[in-house]
Amino acid sequence: MKPGQLMKLGILTSHGGSLIQSAIAAGVAIGVIICNNSKTVALQRARQLGVAHYHLSTRTHPQPKQLDRAIKNALLAHGCGFVLLAGYMKRLGDETLAEFKGRIINSHPSLLPKFGGTGCYGRRVHEAVIAAQERQTGITVHYVEGHYDSGPIIEQHVVPVLPDDTPHTLEERVKREEIDFLASVIRKLAGSE
Repeated sequence: MKPGQLMKLGILTSHGGSLIQSAIAAGVAIGVIICNNSKTVALQRARQLGVAHYHLSTRTHPQPKQLDRAIKNALLAHGCGFVLLAGYMKRLGDETLAEFKGRIINSHPSLLPKFGGTGCYGRRVHEAVIAAQERQTGITVHYVEGHYDSGPIIEQHVVPVLPDDTPHTLEERVKREEIDFLASVIRKLAGSE
């Protein structure tokens, strides 16, 4: 991805979509927000922002290929040149991955390759970091390829693990730093920083 190529950002999320704030802070246009959960706060947030939004999941499209095509078509229909996975808990389909190759990013709450891959998401990541007695963790923004948490790393940010941290306190601190860090990365990709 060359700086300045970011036109409109498509956001895929599964839950609260707290990282939508990163896109807002980065000052980029949000073309569409797609959620695979019809009751997520992210859909309410999209309505408040006046952004096009869709619930697309196996409930709306039972066949994986149909769902993949619906996601790809929604992103294209709204002029999205780049895609952010903001806590999106599903693997993207082959059509979407091919259409947006090199233009899909994910923010993961650890310093990949540590504590990544299938099953490593949310609180589970922070539980694993604490159990391993790590002294630092952080955030990794990376390009998305076919497998979970794979793809070239764009940038990482270190967050210390404090002696009295619990998975909850560590998760909260990482989340607080993730919004600003991701916004900075998005601005760089957009060529505005």
